[in-house]
Amino acid sequence: MKIGIVGTGYVGLVSGVCFAEMGNDVWCVDVDKVKVAGLRRGEMPIYEPDLDSLLHRNLREKRLTFTTSLNEALENAEIVFLALPTPPNADGDADLSYVLQVAHAIGIWLRDNARYRIIVNKSTVPVGTAAKVREVLAEQGARYEEDFDVVSNPEFLREGAAVDDFMKPERVILGTSSDRAGNIMRRLYEPFVRQGNPIIIMDERSAEVTKYAANAFLASRISFMNEVANLCDRVGADVDKVRIGIGSDSRIGRHFLYAGIGFGGSCFPKDVRALLRTARSNDYVFKTLQAVLEVNESQRMLLVDRVRAYLGGDLRGKHAAVWGLAFKANTDDVRESPAHVVVRGLLAEGVRITAFDPEAMETSKTILGDSVTYAKSAYAALEGVDMLLICTEWPEFRRPDFERIKGLMGQPLIFDGRNLYNARRMAERGFDYHSIGRPRLPPAGRA
Repeated sequence: MKIGIVGTGYVGLVSGVCFAEMGNDVWCVDVDKVKVAGLRRGEMPIYEPDLDSLLHRNLREKRLTFTTSLNEALENAEIVFLALPTPPNADGDADLSYVLQVAHAIGIWLRDNARYRIIVNKSTVPVGTAAKVREVLAEQGARYEEDFDVVSNPEFLREGAAVDDFMKPERVILGTSSDRAGNIMRRLYEPFVRQGNPIIIMDERSAEVTKYAANAFLASRISFMNEVANLCDRVGADVDKVRIGIGSDSRIGRHFLYAGIGFGGSCFPKDVRALLRTARSNDYVFKTLQAVLEVNESQRMLLVDRVRAYLGGDLRGKHAAVWGLAFKANTDDVRESPAHVVVRGLLAEGVRITAFDPEAMETSKTILGDSVTYAKSAYAALEGVDMLLICTEWPEFRRPDFERIKGLMGQPLIFDGRNLYNARRMAERGFDYHSIGRPRLPPAGRA
C-alpha cells in the first residue's frame, strides 16, 4: 500500500520505517529541511534500538522517501497519517495547532483534486480531535466520505522497544465510523497481526479515550507500587517479595510492578494530565489520577530526601556520581526524566555532580547545560565521589565490577533508585547500600 506520514518525530519516524519494512511505499513529510536531508542520507535523529538498520535497508530498497512536500505525499499516498506534535499549552490543554494546520492544507488539496484519502490521527490527541479534523477538512470544501474519512489510530509504542511493538502489536485500535476506511485500515495492519492479535474497530472517541486510559492505568500501577514500597520501608517488608507475591495472581500480572523513583517520558505524565483535564472539562473529578500524579511527584524526589536524611541535612560540598539520565533504559529521551529531577534536587542542595548515561548525554546537555560534569564512562564518573545514585536501569549498570567501584569512590555509598542489586550481596561486599522498599543491611564489618 502507499502511505504518507506527516511528521518525523518519534512516532512518525518509527511508523514510517516499520510500514516500509512490511513492504509498503512510504512518503515521510517534515518541514525541517535539515532533518529531511539528514534522513535521506540515513542519519538517525533519535536513538531507538534496531531502527537505524531498518531505515538504511528501506532507503536502499527505495520503499522510503523523505520530503518537505505535503503535496507529494498526498499525490502518492492513499492513507495519510498525522504524526504531529501536540505539546501542552500554558493551561495544560494539548496544542492542536500543528494538526489542524496540516488538516487545513489537506482539505484544500482534497477539494482541488477530488481523490479519496484516509486521514489518520496517529499522535496522542484529546478526545474529539478526529471530529475537529473532519470539520477542518470539510470547511475547505472536501467532501466527507467521498473525498476523505478520518480514523483515530493511537500508538502504543514503548521507547526502547518501539520497533518490536510496531511490528508485532498486541492489538491495533482503529477508531472510525466508516466501513470503507475500516476495511482499508484492516488490510494495512493484517500483516502485523498474523499470530492472531486483534484489530479492534470502534468509534473515534472511544479510540481516543483508549489511548489515554491505557497509559493512565499503567502509570497508576507504578504509583501504587511505589506507595507499597514506601510502606515496606516503614514496616520492614521487602517490596520485591511483595511484587512477586501479588504479580503471581493472574488478575494482576507481573508488569509495571517495580518500585523506583517514579515515571517520566513523553507519554505517561502528559497522558495522565490530559485525561484529568478531559474529566474536569466534563465536570468529573478523576480522584485516582490526581493521586497518581501526586505520588509520582514526591517519588521523584525520594533519593534526594534519602541522601539528605542519611547525611544529616547538609549536603553542601558533597560530590555525587549519577548513573542514568534518560527517563528509562534504551532511549535518549529525557523528557520529564526522574533522573533530571534528582539531579536538579541535588544541585539545589549544593552537591557537585558527575553524570553518565550511555545514550542521553547530549539530550541532557540541552537541558542541564554545564551545571553537571559529564563523564566518558560509568567508572569515570565515580572517581573520588562521596556517593553514587542510580537513576536509570541501563543493562550495563546491572553487573558492574563492584571492587573497581569501591576502589574509585571515596566511600562505598550507593543510593539505588531502580533496585538493581541484591541488598544482601551488596552488604557482603562492604557497600552502604540504600534501595527502595527493601530492608537496608549493614555493610560487612560494620554493625
